[in-house]
Amino acid sequence: MDRNLHPIIKSFIPVVEGIAKTLGKNCEVVLHELKNSKKSIVEICNGEVTGRSIGSPMLDVGIQAIRKGNEADNILNYRNKTSDGRVLKSSTMFIRDEKDEIIGCLCINIDISEFIVAQKAFEEIVKTDIKGEVNLGDFPHNNVNDVLINIVSETLDRYGKPVSYMNKEEKVNIVKKLDEQGAFLIKGAIDYVAKILCVSRYTIYNYLDEIRVNG
Repeated sequence: MDRNLHPIIKSFIPVVEGIAKTLGKNCEVVLHELKNSKKSIVEICNGEVTGRSIGSPMLDVGIQAIRKGNEADNILNYRNKTSDGRVLKSSTMFIRDEKDEIIGCLCINIDISEFIVAQKAFEEIVKTDIKGEVNLGDFPHNNVNDVLINIVSETLDRYGKPVSYMNKEEKVNIVKKLDEQGAFLIKGAIDYVAKILCVSRYTIYNYLDEIRVNG
């Protein structure tokens, strides 16, 4: 392969290896120089993802983009497929010279087929038929009424993050939203919310004091 590359293109060669080693074997990184579109690849790592090597041509998406000339924009996070049906998450970023003319492109193709399978498995695992939290721990219905349970469950659902992953600021925000809905006017609310948020009842009082001081 002729290594008489444009200096700007040549400067991207270490970037190809760096990205590929960082993201692993499922990530193909390709460097194209556009002097010869039929043999445009001048550097590639993890070429087994698409079965290409140095001297191979550009994929159709890139060819269609460069037909627009120097008006072509980067194409980021698009879905692509290999000839054997594997799904790729791809990005094509154009490289320009001192005159702002496109002289090549850097392409990233990540085989996400296994992640799609895992995603479907996780969706199946986390799917529930009843919204909100049903486990009331040590709180019988005569101490915590259904209105409070619903308010807390709906507030947590809208927040969209498991309590175990929340930091103090996020828990304060939850308490603030509950306070705005009048949740703490309900008997037993302090103890119930404290248990749901995995903090002490005194912490809930402190959160409320902090909210009311700060407005």
